[in-house]
Amino acid sequence: MQDYINKYLAHIEHNRNYSSQTLRAYRNDLHQYLSFLIAEECHDLGNVTRLFLRGFLAFLKRQDYSKTTIARKVVSVRSLYKYLCREGILKCNPLENIRAPKLDKKLPGFMSVTEAETLLNLPLNTASGIRDRAIMETLYSTGMRVSEVVGIDIEDIDYFNEVVKVRGKGKKERLQPIGNHALDAIRSYLSKRGSDNKALFLNKRGGRLTGRSVARMLEKYVKVAGLSLNISPHTFRHSFATHLLDRGADLRSVQELLGHANLSTTQIYTHVTTERLKQVYDKAHPRA
Repeated sequence: MQDYINKYLAHIEHNRNYSSQTLRAYRNDLHQYLSFLIAEECHDLGNVTRLFLRGFLAFLKRQDYSKTTIARKVVSVRSLYKYLCREGILKCNPLENIRAPKLDKKLPGFMSVTEAETLLNLPLNTASGIRDRAIMETLYSTGMRVSEVVGIDIEDIDYFNEVVKVRGKGKKERLQPIGNHALDAIRSYLSKRGSDNKALFLNKRGGRLTGRSVARMLEKYVKVAGLSLNISPHTFRHSFATHLLDRGADLRSVQELLGHANLSTTQIYTHVTTERLKQVYDKAHPRA
């Protein structure tokens, strides 16, 4: 069973170009599933029945995992079986008719334009402050994931065409528009940086900055600003999409800008803008 899992993990790493973070999640999920089967004295993936799978779901619920985590683990196991069936190793997928828990729809948190501008204007004119402003301007200007921002190299910035090369999920590359405020902040940062490291954003030791370091940096400014909203790097991405839609951008364009493979992923933001329209209507209409 372990050999089959190893083959599948190699497949999604080399043939499907899954990110290291996704690979880690799938590996952990499948090893947990394997441990469960062994504990239940099942030593052949082909002998797994719906009863075993329902037992696995019950086991996950007893571990007090969230619905989102359980759903992801079900996807990991289902994908393994799909691969084994496609390769002719198994004849049928026992997960075919087993559904993951229905997820609650959560609207993404986002900043108002005023809150975004407050954060962008907070960094001081120091070495670290100039870098922090460049990072926040880039997050807000492009809507990039924090992993994409910290992955930018200096040569990825095209100042003339005002675009940046982005390495997204699945190692897919795209050209992302970037605004003048962000480009000016990056120019200012690079003029003071004093390092020949190819990475754009560096930590104090001169190495490439990590996503976690960016999150900690933001926490510091959020406290200084006294904002009640729990703001993370992803909040900038949500705010980017929401502000674009509020000002008339079409959903397909926002999908391209966010690097979403499916339009359905982007549609969550229509709920945000619709909710705001309802609030305006309820507040302004005399017979609402």
